[in-house]
Amino acid sequence: METAICGRVALSPHHVFSKSGDKHYFNKQCSYRSSLTTMSTTALGKGGGLLERPTIETTPGRESEFDVRKSRKMAPPYRVMLHNDNFNKREYVVQVLMKVIPGMTLDNAVNIMQEAHYNGLSVVIICTQADAEDHCMQLRGNGLLSSIEPASGGC
Repeated sequence: METAICGRVALSPHHVFSKSGDKHYFNKQCSYRSSLTTMSTTALGKGGGLLERPTIETTPGRESEFDVRKSRKMAPPYRVMLHNDNFNKREYVVQVLMKVIPGMTLDNAVNIMQEAHYNGLSVVIICTQADAEDHCMQLRGNGLLSSIEPASGGC
């Protein structure tokens, strides 16, 4: 390890070892630098002086995060629809919407609930088909009537 570190000591292009004293001074500087490097690398807890390049491991048959984002942008959007029912209280519907739909605020949940109550149907969220199916199943799992449909005209 000391040899590799000493090889990295910067010298001017015109530096020439003319005396044995220069070599002794150079070796002394190298051993001083290597002891500092050894101390600093052991302080990191690894004992090695070089940081390893992170490796990206991919599982066969699994898409990368970039590919998933790209496919979501290309996928046609779907609407999650909430249907009015006479079984659930309004407060419960608002709580379920806030629990199931990510980023759902209280105001939005109340507006969606009221629209479904007065009009019989309300759009909860527009997203990809896979997410829409997941949200619909979660809403149904909590006792709400819901469905999905393709969103014509995009988001």
